[in-house]
Amino acid sequence: MTTDLPARMLRLLSLLQTRREWSGAELAERLGVTGRTVRRDIERLRDLGYPVEGTTGHAGGYRLASGAAMPPLILDDDEATATAVALRTAAGHLTGMEETTLRALAKLEQVLPARLRTQVAALQQATATIEWERRGPRTDPATLTALAAACRDRETVTFAYTNRGGHSADRRADPHHLVASGGLWYLLAHDHARDDWRIYRLDRVTDLAPTRHRFTPRLVPGHDPAAYVAAKIAAAPVRYRAIATVREPADAVRRRTWALATRIRPAGPDACTVDCSGDHLPGIAQLLAGLGADYTLDADEAVRRHLRTAARRALDAAG
Repeated sequence: MTTDLPARMLRLLSLLQTRREWSGAELAERLGVTGRTVRRDIERLRDLGYPVEGTTGHAGGYRLASGAAMPPLILDDDEATATAVALRTAAGHLTGMEETTLRALAKLEQVLPARLRTQVAALQQATATIEWERRGPRTDPATLTALAAACRDRETVTFAYTNRGGHSADRRADPHHLVASGGLWYLLAHDHARDDWRIYRLDRVTDLAPTRHRFTPRLVPGHDPAAYVAAKIAAAPVRYRAIATVREPADAVRRRTWALATRIRPAGPDACTVDCSGDHLPGIAQLLAGLGADYTLDADEAVRRHLRTAARRALDAAG
């Protein structure tokens, strides 16, 4: 039994922050106390300003709801380190988040124990990020956080979605997972009108709204959201075709390229094909440059023109 009241209160707060809802019996078991003690501790948290709600049902339960102000968060060592590292890298992928991210990082690092500050600093110093192209589509952080909450709470949402052809239509869907790939964010959701899984790029989502309608989650085909989204992205129609036949085994190329694994196919023991097709010519050029081996190219003329222009400029710069 946890007899140290401050320690037990912090442990209770930490538990409430890790899951949407806990039953009173589960909390009592985790804390090693009686249900009556849990109820008293919940009241103490409420007196301190934490918005703990009681839920109805067969056993009843508790959850930490949103309030007028955000209460202090309790993070373990791994969570604090992961949060600090994520904040350092988030600004490059979200619109308008640079200053906000740095403020949040400063607050976090100020209260980190010395051993964790050292770990975070060492990881940051040993890590480098290559920025190829920063003018592409960016994700609205408000949309990202709202969809993350909808995925967590299993809440149906509505939104307007603009497809690659520029046509916009209203959608109603059950959001299941968010997947990041190549600087873009994708929502994997079950669309109501189509009664099927659909993938939506978040930079094309507008007018997002919750419905307060809860849904029962479905199993993603293959049980791997990231693999499912990767396969769909690889199979999607693109503007420019570019297929490279590389004179190296598929496994060797797969380890060092940014190309989707599903687009790399063996073509014998010492060769493979890499589908670098896409909608963005500089992105195609970057994928080809990252192959790191000799290759032949089957590509649209627009791709070839772009590569010739880029190569000529590089040669001119090299003298």
